[in-house]
Amino acid sequence: MQAHEIDYHVYGEEMQYVEIELDPQEVVVAEAGSFMMMENGIQMETIFGDGSNQQTSVFGKILSAGKRILTGESLFMTAYMNQDNSKRKVSFAAPYPGKIVTIDLTQYQGKFICQKDSFLCAAKGVSVGIEFSKKLGRGLFGGEGFIMQKIEGDGMAFVHSGGTLARKELQAGEVLKVDTGCIVGFTKDVDYDIEFIGGIKNSVFGGEGLFYATLRGPGIVYIQSLPFNRLADRIIASAPKAGGSGREEGSLLGGLGNLLDGDNRF
Repeated sequence: MQAHEIDYHVYGEEMQYVEIELDPQEVVVAEAGSFMMMENGIQMETIFGDGSNQQTSVFGKILSAGKRILTGESLFMTAYMNQDNSKRKVSFAAPYPGKIVTIDLTQYQGKFICQKDSFLCAAKGVSVGIEFSKKLGRGLFGGEGFIMQKIEGDGMAFVHSGGTLARKELQAGEVLKVDTGCIVGFTKDVDYDIEFIGGIKNSVFGGEGLFYATLRGPGIVYIQSLPFNRLADRIIASAPKAGGSGREEGSLLGGLGNLLDGDNRF
């Protein structure tokens, strides 16, 4: 497998986007909905799967693309090819506040495992597949189920995390305990499992769930401070309810609080 060698630059702080510079005939593939802008001379083409192995049969392509359904992704991805005679740029935006993680697969022994909705884009030739969990506990209680995404090849790939990003390099036998939703991804040698928090008070009143993930080195782990599900839950919890005005309903000021804080909706 020989992926296209692409140049890139990541812009922004809280809401990032990655700008990729393509030489003539170079291609980058991206998830649907991640496109931001591109220069003239670049052509878009919808393809089955990730386009990493176009020499397979039609059935093989369909089977490869069909696996993406198991990760909750679309059957199709979009390929962006530079058909001009000079370098051209195309940019892809993060879907929510956070950081874009640059993955050079040549530094990670050709494989990186990540949560199933974090992939953003990659050089053509990088394979985006599925990673089945072989442990029952991880599949039932790990937050990501039995399936995660695996990114394989020898090129550049980009994944997205929510909030602030932490990069931890674990030594052999070193263990890191993490909230199951806060895992962005890890290298292939990291052992990932689920552990029961324990204790009746912790389980019933702790508010942190019943399980956390244990990551055992050696390897590199990326952790996000704000998983999208947690962000969505907070927004839903704060949204105005039918017949009420939201979180401030129980305050002494009641609806008057809206006039004081600038929320003047009627």
